[in-house]
Amino acid sequence: MKYFAVLLPMKEADKSRDFRPQHLAFLEKMRNSGHVAANGKFADGSGGLVIYKAPSFEACEALVITDPYIVEGARRYEIFEWEAVWAEEAP
Repeated sequence: MKYFAVLLPMKEADKSRDFRPQHLAFLEKMRNSGHVAANGKFADGSGGLVIYKAPSFEACEALVITDPYIVEGARRYEIFEWEAVWAEEAP
């Protein structure tokens, strides 16, 4: 399984606010199903970062494009394959 860092830069602040509950529910579902290792928003309000686990770029993108933030046009996305190095106590 590969890791992908997915940046979600702000596109429309109003839509981001309106669809935040659906986005957070989506991320919880993705974490619980093992597709997301971590997620969080940037403190400056410019967007967020999601670390996906997927077998390929295409498989990751197939998940990303179902995020309500993307579906509703609230955020853009950028996907980077990430060769993670974990501390011993991290997943």
